[in-house]
Amino acid sequence: MPDGLVDRYRLWTRLRDAVRALPEQPPTPLAVVDLDAFDANAADLAARAGGVPIRVASKSLRVPALISRALDHPGFQGVLAYTLREALWLHRQGISDDVVVAYPTVDRAALAELVASPSTAAAVCLMIDDPAHLDVVDSVRASKAVQVRVALDVDAGLDVAGRRVGPKRSPLHDAAAVSALAAEVARRDGFRLVGVMTYEGQVAGVPDDVPGQRARSTVVRRMKQASVRQLGARRAAVVEALAAHGPLAFFNAGGSGSIETSAQDPHVTEVAAGSGLLVPGLFDHYRSFRPRPAAFFAVPVTRRPAPGTVTVHGGGLVASGPPGPDRQPLPWCPPGLSLTPLEGAGEVQTPLVGHPADTLAIGDLVWFRHAKSGELFEHVPLVHLLSGREITGSVSSYRGLGEAF
Repeated sequence: MPDGLVDRYRLWTRLRDAVRALPEQPPTPLAVVDLDAFDANAADLAARAGGVPIRVASKSLRVPALISRALDHPGFQGVLAYTLREALWLHRQGISDDVVVAYPTVDRAALAELVASPSTAAAVCLMIDDPAHLDVVDSVRASKAVQVRVALDVDAGLDVAGRRVGPKRSPLHDAAAVSALAAEVARRDGFRLVGVMTYEGQVAGVPDDVPGQRARSTVVRRMKQASVRQLGARRAAVVEALAAHGPLAFFNAGGSGSIETSAQDPHVTEVAAGSGLLVPGLFDHYRSFRPRPAAFFAVPVTRRPAPGTVTVHGGGLVASGPPGPDRQPLPWCPPGLSLTPLEGAGEVQTPLVGHPADTLAIGDLVWFRHAKSGELFEHVPLVHLLSGREITGSVSSYRGLGEAF
């Protein structure tokens, strides 16, 4: 029996026994984070970063207690938030006084809160890639006495004959455009340029060792190697262009799938990671690290419509991104169950087929993994924490705290 299958049976036993030991079964979908795997993943990320600080990507967690737990690990420092409202909330809660918002914002109410507080403005950094982002900030303040810290999001896609391969994030493609926007920041009162981000999603977010896809995986690895080489030169040019505008506090790069290559770039002062802490389904097939899945959700069997088939209640927690089979949740425990091609994962019910179906009774739990990391926790108010063979506590997700960022 392959080691991976043995691990899944052991995990199933741990999850089943831990839930059975609770005074009563929590409502489903029941979300669990395996803290043993979470902590091992954090240590692995830190080792891969080789001493370069890791900024926690909160979008991939969305559970304040888990963000704090990651920050408590050696090698982790600061938060990479996904909205300004979230960044303000994290600062108010005392979770971090070093928050970079990874995406530009046009949320005027949140910006008004930012510019009204010198201490908040000192703790939160906005991301920009267009002078219009500065205009929105200026539109909400009567005075420029509070200085707003900003960072430039520089496109990190692979340039292939004038076409970009990678996330369509930023119009800042070269050092000249970066320098021009930096000069605009310097020209305006009330702003200070403190950082740069280059997120190479085509390296960090694409599996490169997929079973049964040898040719594709080879092409992906070559694309990643070309991206890393090109990015080294581009980052050097950006740093040189920005030298005239004063020192930067940080140069952020990378993600869970590109920690090593980003950290090795001498111009990068910090890397970002979040999905690597929980390892969702999309992160299973990378050469750069051994996946230790840490986040799971369970739904109950409610029907046994035919031999070799069960139906569970719910399960249709489909991830964002291009629609496809890889965005569906993975039936994980017991091993051997799979979705049906005609129905997939449904909002109210999900049929599953496979030899374990005949061993499951009405009411038994089937455990899934979500395709993307933090999105799971938009569906549940509570996250139950597994340590060893016990549920040692329950913590609130953003949703459970009444927050929707």
